[in-house]
Amino acid sequence: MLTAFEQFAVTEMMGKPDTPPRANGTLCFGNDWERTAFGVALALAKNGYFEWDDFRDELIAEIGGWEADHPVDRSSWNYYERWLAALEKAVVKTGLLDPADLAAAFAEQHAG
Repeated sequence: MLTAFEQFAVTEMMGKPDTPPRANGTLCFGNDWERTAFGVALALAKNGYFEWDDFRDELIAEIGGWEADHPVDRSSWNYYERWLAALEKAVVKTGLLDPADLAAAFAEQHAG
């Protein structure tokens, strides 16, 4: 069940270019990391670390950039990869994480 803020966020996105994948009216996550990235973005926005609309602008830009880079073959499309890229930009832009710290965290994650 979604919290009031999660419901607001998802409802705001419906029918827009950044609409998350859904099946039978519920959000679809292919992997645990997708659900985690979704939840982290919502939690950070809900707690005032960045504005939801600013995150959405980053997400829309990420989706548009990916589509421009893949005009014909879209077989590698993953909505939550774009979500994660937008989240990375948002946390760096707001100063929550330094770009070097973010890169180190990803390197550590892939090493272990």
